[in-house]
Amino acid sequence: MSEHSAHPLRLIVTGASGRMGRMLVKAIADHPDTLLVAALDAPNSAFLGQDAGLLAGIGASGVIIGATFPDASVKADTMIDFTIPAATRLYASEAAKHHIAHIIGTTGLSADDLAFIAEQAYQTCIIRSGNMSLGVNLLAAMVQKVAAALDPSFDIEIVEMHHRMKSDAPSGTAYLLGEAAAAGRQIALEDHSIRSRDGETGQRPEGTIGFATLRGGTVVGDHSVIFAGNGERITLSHHAEDRSLFASGAVKAALWSKGRPVGLYSMMDVLGLS
Repeated sequence: MSEHSAHPLRLIVTGASGRMGRMLVKAIADHPDTLLVAALDAPNSAFLGQDAGLLAGIGASGVIIGATFPDASVKADTMIDFTIPAATRLYASEAAKHHIAHIIGTTGLSADDLAFIAEQAYQTCIIRSGNMSLGVNLLAAMVQKVAAALDPSFDIEIVEMHHRMKSDAPSGTAYLLGEAAAAGRQIALEDHSIRSRDGETGQRPEGTIGFATLRGGTVVGDHSVIFAGNGERITLSHHAEDRSLFASGAVKAALWSKGRPVGLYSMMDVLGLS
């Protein structure tokens, strides 16, 4: 524990058996100001009853993976959640009910899911982002500025590639970048985005934001935003080489949440970029 913190931040990790869950358990153990107090997994998980630390490869933590939200005997400050939309809705309800801050890195959330999460933010602090890395959020800030500076004659295309196991598309990060571009142009992304092209599509409508999705291999995450004008192109890119950077960002967000008022925040708030 560092000299700056009298008490470590007590954390719950959901999806503790998954790749991100294991990295979060390790990141929490590595940080002097955080402490893992509970680890959750799906009710049908084969890893229920196992020690979260052993599963993460860091040695016994004394925290056993369970399927139900901890009772009042487990004192927790914040929950970090990289799972699936249906699970995130359940965890959001529990976090709001227990007034525990909720850090959400889950992707593939629908408009209805996002509205539900926003409702829970009236009861607790929620930080949600399609990507928890510093680099991606800096990229989003630049994308917004460039989109604001260029007129609609510059077409915007967002290209992303992830590993073959990723189940949602486009990625949460691609949406994050699309929202940044739309904010720069002061338009609604949902009304101006093109997410698939096949067959005779006709000419590209001016002012739209296109998405291209690639899947294959073990790619952690590559994202590029292309501003294509007449005779010139501007490309802003980010390449993630290690998934642990997302875990580190989520722990940073959890620490930032301590003592925050109820409300819905983003990594742009955490990083002071909003």
